[in-house]
Amino acid sequence: MRKPLVAAFIALAIAGAGAAPAVAAPVSASTTETKAAAPTLQAVSLAGTVALSNCSGSVVRFPNSLDTDPALVLSNGHCLTSGFLDPGEVLTNQTSTRTFGLLNSAGTRVATLRASKLAYATMTDTDVSIYQLTSTYATIKNSYGITALTVQDTHPTAGTAITVASGYWKRLYNCNIDAFVYRLKEGDWTWKDSVRYTSACNTIGGTSGSPVIDQSTGKVVAVNNTGNEDGASCTVNNPCEVDTSGNVTVRQGINYAQETYLIPACFTTGNQLSLSASGCALPKP
Repeated sequence: MRKPLVAAFIALAIAGAGAAPAVAAPVSASTTETKAAAPTLQAVSLAGTVALSNCSGSVVRFPNSLDTDPALVLSNGHCLTSGFLDPGEVLTNQTSTRTFGLLNSAGTRVATLRASKLAYATMTDTDVSIYQLTSTYATIKNSYGITALTVQDTHPTAGTAITVASGYWKRLYNCNIDAFVYRLKEGDWTWKDSVRYTSACNTIGGTSGSPVIDQSTGKVVAVNNTGNEDGASCTVNNPCEVDTSGNVTVRQGINYAQETYLIPACFTTGNQLSLSASGCALPKP
């Protein structure tokens, strides 16, 4: 799981990163055999991303969110300050005063946002945390010129050009969705229908919780959470892929994310969590 590591700090210092957002080579869309028009790709920036004390995240909204709603921050379940959650554990509506450094498009910290509560967190089936802020979307937009990222409410598509935007490192990783993994197992945790990146997204410790953004729509389709570092099988920091027949595959150096399209159905009027809402399929306590 992609939390900050001493090695990551050293590697980044040697590389000289951190002074400005680092951007991988642009990803070009391929032409299909039918010569269909390729989607128009847009440059994704760090605007709307946040830096946590130990991870990355982003200010997000859902298709039905209103500007007057309290804003939300999306990150990983394993990025909680209290430590990793047990398999099967789900937290909802817990008081929190956690702070987040809000970044603009250049990666400059423009504000410190504060949570009012941890609305939802789990490491079961997925790896997600969602904080509710004391600020509304309108307040953030009017005060800092930052618009929240919208979470897509449909399943992402293989081959999509994506950007993993890390607020922690102020760094962008460009690649494509390579495939979807039936089960991704890491230590005691198992995640369903995970996103596997192509090799260009060589994310490091501290990128956990970064939004995975579709370059053609600008919407969040997943949240970055892990990668196989050492080639070990199914251990912490070395997730393995498990197919429908139980066959295990290890891909050293390949990184993964958890889909987010199921989340919008679980938040209703006023951006309030409702795990009993129609269509909500997130794990429940």
